[in-house]
Amino acid sequence: MNILLVEDDKHVGDFIVAELSAAGHSCVHETDGEAGYRAAVGAAWDVMVIDRMLPRRDGLSLLTALREAGDNTPVIVLSALGDVDDRVQGLHCGADDYLVKPFSMAELLARLQVLHRRGSTPG
Repeated sequence: MNILLVEDDKHVGDFIVAELSAAGHSCVHETDGEAGYRAAVGAAWDVMVIDRMLPRRDGLSLLTALREAGDNTPVIVLSALGDVDDRVQGLHCGADDYLVKPFSMAELLARLQVLHRRGSTPG
């Protein structure tokens, strides 16, 4: 899979990139919402993982802008904000899934595979 990760925490981002690479995936890591938006519209991605609290443009604003531009790439929102209202808001903004930090890497990989499989199915 070709994955865009938008995560401002360097340690979390490095960990995710290393784990995705070890699992055989290609991952580009951006550390703020503006860079994430440019990367998202500048290439084709199988799946995107977007942190909710980002500098320069928050994750939900980034996601909303992508959806308004017609980008239907599957997105997992990754966030420390885990209340039901937070998760529902993320889904209403266009997320396909929402994973709360701290998270299991095995679960993130499984969710990425599910979204990729669904996105690859002919309509």
